[in-house]
Amino acid sequence: MSITTVSSRDFARDLAQAKRATTAGPVFVTDRGKPTFALLKIEDYYKLAGEKPRSLLDIMDSLPGGQFEFDPPKLDSMGFKPAELE
Repeated sequence: MSITTVSSRDFARDLAQAKRATTAGPVFVTDRGKPTFALLKIEDYYKLAGEKPRSLLDIMDSLPGGQFEFDPPKLDSMGFKPAELE
């Protein structure tokens, strides 16, 4: 695994190149020569964090305040009439 280092200016200018570099290992983004951020593939992140990938539905279900009742009004009670096509 190799580490690629790019300046924040080069990162902003060519994000696609930085993303491609993650295939070989993490990419360190520097500000004034000091590493400030690390970019890595999501699979590598999950390995480091010791987590399994979660589906979008799992993530949405885990958000607070997601449990509520929704009873939409019926269209016929709102005065809408079917379109007349000729």
